[in-house]
Amino acid sequence: MVVTRKDEALQGRANPNYDRLGELKAFDETKAGVKGLVDAGISEIPRIFHHPPDEFEENSTSGESQFSIPVIDLGGLMEDSIQRKEIVDKVRIASETWGFFQIVNHGIPVSVMDEMKDGVRRFYEQDTEIKKEYYSRDITKPIVYNSNFDLYSGKSTNWRDTFLCLMAPNSPKAEELPEVCRYFISTYRNSLIHFCNKIHLLNQMLLLMNKCNTVI
Repeated sequence: MVVTRKDEALQGRANPNYDRLGELKAFDETKAGVKGLVDAGISEIPRIFHHPPDEFEENSTSGESQFSIPVIDLGGLMEDSIQRKEIVDKVRIASETWGFFQIVNHGIPVSVMDEMKDGVRRFYEQDTEIKKEYYSRDITKPIVYNSNFDLYSGKSTNWRDTFLCLMAPNSPKAEELPEVCRYFISTYRNSLIHFCNKIHLLNQMLLLMNKCNTVI
């Protein structure tokens, strides 16, 4: 990998002969993504992936963070009414003070998550011609594979490819899913349905709690 210096990055973007849009289109039309660049054995990162120095400065952080993200254990949510009330209260507090939180014991087995990651990895390892069948910038499609959803609107291009399956409210048919990860996606979907039922219960209880507080 070749890392450009600040002056090189600035010079490349200031160069009037630099046709960024043309390079973006050329990259997009390959339908191979960054995986295709790696497979091609490139020795230098294309300019479309060079980030201006000011972006690094804006996103850089110094010092150790003193913050700790709230962690909420969902174990017992569906079985124990006392624990359920405690969990709902923790979610309420975390939502009001942080706006987000991490959950554990969510019910999705680690084995299922590992299989899903392996299935996605298998998708990316396929021959490019097979993956091209799913390459699209139409995110309304049930199955989408592309590189950078904001390829033409972002300041810089990120070194990433994306494989997206829209599973709700209408899931694609099994035969529409990529064969190499069809089983893993279906298994993961079933686990997510159970997880969503828990989230729905949490949501209903939070609404009820908010309604009761409003009445009081």
